[in-house]
Amino acid sequence: MNQQGPMNVGLIGYGEVGSIFGAGLRAAGASVRAYDRKFNDPASGAQALAECNAASVRALHTMQELLPGVALVIAAVTASSTLEVAELAARHIAPGTFYLDVNSASPETKRQCAQRIEAAGARYLEAAVMTSVPPYGIKVPMLLGGPHAVDGSELLAGLGFQTEIAAADIGTASAIKMCRSVMIKGMEAMVIESLVSARKFGVEEHVLASLAETFPGIDWPQQASYFFSRVVQHGKRRAEEMRESARTVSEAGLEPWMPQATANRQDWVAQLSAAGSFADCPKNASWQVYADRMLAAIAAGK
Repeated sequence: MNQQGPMNVGLIGYGEVGSIFGAGLRAAGASVRAYDRKFNDPASGAQALAECNAASVRALHTMQELLPGVALVIAAVTASSTLEVAELAARHIAPGTFYLDVNSASPETKRQCAQRIEAAGARYLEAAVMTSVPPYGIKVPMLLGGPHAVDGSELLAGLGFQTEIAAADIGTASAIKMCRSVMIKGMEAMVIESLVSARKFGVEEHVLASLAETFPGIDWPQQASYFFSRVVQHGKRRAEEMRESARTVSEAGLEPWMPQATANRQDWVAQLSAAGSFADCPKNASWQVYADRMLAAIAAGK
């Protein structure tokens, strides 16, 4: 695909990741357009469109409008929508276009996405984002996989992305991410369960002291506050990711007890958040603030 002038980049999904990538791409000189289903939502559409305008990102209302003329498409949606979005994009994507799939999905889900995109003549790039996008922004560490990973890495480097090629096949990069998530998101769930329970019994200082003795390299109060805040903010998305982690564990032949339980706990927090349990919590609230809200919700039968 010949590209003259600023590179045209399309974003599928304009949530936290999509908006951060959009800002980074604009700073790199790219022309950015975005499509998100919420743009058409009477309740949330106006605010989302205003955010696009403020970021100089062109908001479009259909996938069909988004895809013509772009050199790169970045899919950044919820895990449960990964395959659905790839199928929809495959109907309109132009041959030769790079399709960067940064969604948190199992290796098999990524392989199915690749089949759809490649059948349309486009170039599928499996991507695994290896840590939280904030504060890294567009430079967040990212693993790439697939037969187009070398060419895709060069294209992305020119836009400021930080990538490492994991494998020439589809599935390896996502396997690394999903297996890691069993640990990281599992720790979030365990810390929440442990410290909310400890707070209920009035023994949190003893528990934290014991953790500090066993794992002296971790500032447990600070880490706990970070875990609580991220789950409160992104519990629904994390629960969906953990269901994909569960699928990954199943694909390995194991019963996915841990990721399933983690998804349940993340979902519970997401439901409390949606119900307004944390609505007036300060931006940098301590884990104790979140734990007290959770205990109040439990006492209220939620």
